[in-house]
Amino acid sequence: MLLRALFQHPAPAPAGQVGASYRLDRIDTDHVRRYKEAFRFQGDAVPLTYLYLLAQRAQLATMLARPIPFRIPGLIHVENRLTMHAPVLADLPLILATALRLPPPAANGALHCVLETRAFDGERQVFSCDSTYLVKRGSRTDRAAAAQPDIPSGEALGGWTVPSNAGRRYAALSGDWNPIHLWPWTARLMDMRAPIIHGAHTLATACSLLQGVSGRDIDSVWCRFRQPVPLGADVALFAGEAEDRFTVLCNGRVALEGSSGATPAPSPAAVAHPATA
Repeated sequence: MLLRALFQHPAPAPAGQVGASYRLDRIDTDHVRRYKEAFRFQGDAVPLTYLYLLAQRAQLATMLARPIPFRIPGLIHVENRLTMHAPVLADLPLILATALRLPPPAANGALHCVLETRAFDGERQVFSCDSTYLVKRGSRTDRAAAAQPDIPSGEALGGWTVPSNAGRRYAALSGDWNPIHLWPWTARLMDMRAPIIHGAHTLATACSLLQGVSGRDIDSVWCRFRQPVPLGADVALFAGEAEDRFTVLCNGRVALEGSSGATPAPSPAAVAHPATA
């Protein structure tokens, strides 16, 4: 799919909505384990942000299946909503139904595409994922305000440094080899000054920290990616003014803002293990 995306040429905008459905025979539990280890997720459940990887593959396949008026490499993830509607059972097949919408241009001329994925195991909806990507940047007029640092209003919850090779490591884990995340020269080919980390990587790290602080599994999250996070940057997570809100700061600016919903994680004593049950 990566090679097809690199060589796909823009085509006239399709009439109506583009959609497709795909079947996943089962979730790779070893892949889930490696993902959880990479982000230090605790517990036995499939992390909510892991489900974005499944949705993203269906979304990429949908964009490749029909003519679209933009190139896939260089798309920038700007907003995402993930909701787990029921427990994910790794051994059950999933049907991932995805639709692509092209909203009208924003007031500043920016163009976006929206991909909406719904996953079912039989009649049961398991999770949903709505992803918004920036296709074309708009004009930026409020540069003075953009230069002012953001001051977080909530409690500091933790922080991390994005390794210089994190883009390539996450690409190998997720399958997202967008050139803007890999090396300086590939980022420049996509009109980026420097390589940036995947938005989903920042979101997963934030959700793992939120889980650790609250002791609860995240089962819904909405976020807006406001500023890119360069590779090698220092990042900090803050609680928001409202209980479910959070922000991620990088270089004095809000890189991500979001809200999350969570359910209490089961205590170890409440979990029955085959060896002792």
